[in-house]
Amino acid sequence: MSVVGFDLGNESCIVGVARQRGIDVVLNEESKRETPAIVCFGDKQRFIGTAGAANSTMNPKNSISQIKRLLGRKFADPELQRDLQSFPFRVSEGPDGFPLVHARYLGEEHAFTPTQLLAMVLSNLKAIAEDNLKSAVVDCCIGIPVYFTDLQRRSVLDAATIAGLRPLRLFHETTATALAYGIYKTDLPENDQLNVAFVDVGHASMQVSIVGYKKGQLKMLSHAYDRSLGGRDFDEALFKHFASKFKEEYKIDVYQNARACIRLRVACEKLKKMLSANPEAPMNIECLMDEKDVRGFIKRDEFEQISAPVLERVKGPLEKALAEAGLTTESVHFVEVVGSGSRVPAIIRIITEFFGKEPRRTMNASECVARGCALQCAILSPTFKVREFQVNEGFPFSIALSWKPDSQNNEPQQTVVFPKGNPIPSVKALTFYRSNTFAVDVLNVETEDLQVTQKISTYMIGPFQSSKGEKAKLKVKVRLNIHGIVSLESATMLEEEEVEVPVSTTSEVPKDANKMETDAADVNMQEPKGTTDTAEGATGDGAQDSEEKSAPMDTDAKTEPSKRKVKKTNVPVAELVYGAMGSAELEKAVEKEYEMALQDRVMEETKEKKNSVEAYVYDMRNKLYEKYSDYVTSEDKETLTAKLQEVEDWLYEDGEDETKGVYVAKLEELKKVGGPIEARYREWEERGPAIEQLAYCIRSFREAALSSDPKFEHIDISEKQKVVNECSGAETWLHEKKQQQDALPKHADPALLVSDIKKKAEALDRFCKSIMTKPKPAPKPQTPPPAETSPPEAQTPEQQPDGATEASEPASEGGAWEQPAAEQMDTDEPDPSSA
Repeated sequence: MSVVGFDLGNESCIVGVARQRGIDVVLNEESKRETPAIVCFGDKQRFIGTAGAANSTMNPKNSISQIKRLLGRKFADPELQRDLQSFPFRVSEGPDGFPLVHARYLGEEHAFTPTQLLAMVLSNLKAIAEDNLKSAVVDCCIGIPVYFTDLQRRSVLDAATIAGLRPLRLFHETTATALAYGIYKTDLPENDQLNVAFVDVGHASMQVSIVGYKKGQLKMLSHAYDRSLGGRDFDEALFKHFASKFKEEYKIDVYQNARACIRLRVACEKLKKMLSANPEAPMNIECLMDEKDVRGFIKRDEFEQISAPVLERVKGPLEKALAEAGLTTESVHFVEVVGSGSRVPAIIRIITEFFGKEPRRTMNASECVARGCALQCAILSPTFKVREFQVNEGFPFSIALSWKPDSQNNEPQQTVVFPKGNPIPSVKALTFYRSNTFAVDVLNVETEDLQVTQKISTYMIGPFQSSKGEKAKLKVKVRLNIHGIVSLESATMLEEEEVEVPVSTTSEVPKDANKMETDAADVNMQEPKGTTDTAEGATGDGAQDSEEKSAPMDTDAKTEPSKRKVKKTNVPVAELVYGAMGSAELEKAVEKEYEMALQDRVMEETKEKKNSVEAYVYDMRNKLYEKYSDYVTSEDKETLTAKLQEVEDWLYEDGEDETKGVYVAKLEELKKVGGPIEARYREWEERGPAIEQLAYCIRSFREAALSSDPKFEHIDISEKQKVVNECSGAETWLHEKKQQQDALPKHADPALLVSDIKKKAEALDRFCKSIMTKPKPAPKPQTPPPAETSPPEAQTPEQQPDGATEASEPASEGGAWEQPAAEQMDTDEPDPSSA
């Protein structure tokens, strides 16, 4: 089971994995810890992550970034419209009112939903994790902003499904940070609460949470956020400043050139980082536009001045979080800042002034969310045993149910089922009295955030039919699951029925008659599971009836008066989630992702084969004039050199864009000519060691057969002679073949092959070893005299049985003594020194 945490950032992503020694952040294919959240579409394939970032400058209109800003939002959303002004790619409104991203892929115009694009990013992160773990990755934990709506959370789950992942939990980024901070703390108080404020300023948003810690647990006290306050807003302020400045000084308008815009934004981001550490910073960009080099310069004071509208908004989430937690600044013991945008000195200054204390940086600002997600995945997974630490998460929105009463004139009624701060996960049950099918709406209420849509989903409950013809009693179960998604889980119709239960009795009243009758009633009232069940109060009623009627027991069998039983019937529930993908759409998206991934894999394999051809051309050409020069005739060398030059020219002209099969055929064609040369060189290099090995084999077996060593005395002389003859035959064969080989030039095909030498050595070894390693015969069992037996210590070496001397022989010789010796070792007492 994989234990992986994904931090899905707006600009970049990080993958954390749990290992036996802790949490590690894994490296991507470029050995970087952060992977850009970019998907770039090309004419032949997609480029995702680091490859996408490398291609984005050259192909800006087909490079999709900041996918999180598009996810689960209406196209008409004013905030989304502001974001679209800075995007180089084209976004249009889909038939359902949600955005569609357009890109040119495989030579055609394609439209993708933000969910599909996020699935591509997740697929890339999954591949990074699998390359590092060397195993399949399915189970994971994905970090999401606390402000994500129900639809956005469903979109992340759909994207994970498309990518082949199964999230164990969608984890709030603020909670992940809090978990990564608190689980390693060993000095948390047992009774008093330690309050810590976490300020996360990311690329596009700011999130603030206040967390209360006690020993072995954390509790989220409050959440606050600003969706559009992040590091990119400072980049945008610098971008607008220099765009207007260059328009005045150099008469160029970067807004007219998508590539110039991207290059200037990248330069502004670098400039912002420089200003975080320096009071002033220069900007130099070569050939920005119209072949003009541009230069700029800015001081930190000027940067803060042009960023003033952004900085003014920083205090808002801080005040809101503190107010919701019901704390004062003095009650907050520590302030932790994380996130890539938190390095701006002006932000730190505002936070310091607000809380009256210096913010701390005890965690890695960029990696804490990924580490927290991996920790949460480890807690949910049976693979790892994690220190006991309870996470008390609170839901950031208020959720209500709305419905119309049976009478059409009345206004819709509404009740809050999950108030803000409600624990996650949670289940609530509501009871309705209805005569026919009715609808229930799930709504967001009591929210000041205008971006949160009010209506989440609608559920049609029915049809159902009450057996008594009156209004049916329905119990509806509503669940807020571990991902923060609200759903109406089930509806059950409850009907009370009266049943007669026969009770067998005798003229004598047993001591525990009441108890027996109650047990019988309970058993008889059980109905088939799934259709009906016994209500909680029914057993009590049955027991009361039993007590009242238990006294007169003079007949053999009586029918007990009727008892009440509650019949439960499941009622169909139809779900409609506004803006979510249907099951058919999801299946189609999974198929499309598989097709695109297959195309990417084919193109990568094609590139590998093309590179193989190119590498073979250069490598063979160099070797022909160096180490292969003695193993090829001058005519063959000229022919092969001309062939290599021809293939090289073809690679950069007609063969620039060919299929995998063509490159494979071209490589085989070259190897038909170059292969024999390589083989002759390889034979020459390996022949010497192979001959030495065979000669050593011949010498060893011959010496063993002719020796008078006692361990070979049991082998028959005729058998030893066979070994000597076999060795002599092999030696003669080797001598003749070596003479033939020595007479040939290096560029001729060899007469003595290394493979033949190895076969001869194996055959000799097999033949001789079967004779020379033949075990000694087992000693004949001796029957001791019946009268007396001489003690073993009185025996002389000459009187000892053969088996005793054989046991001292090396184990490699084998023999019947080995098994008894092993059994004896098992029965002996263990030697303390061996431990």
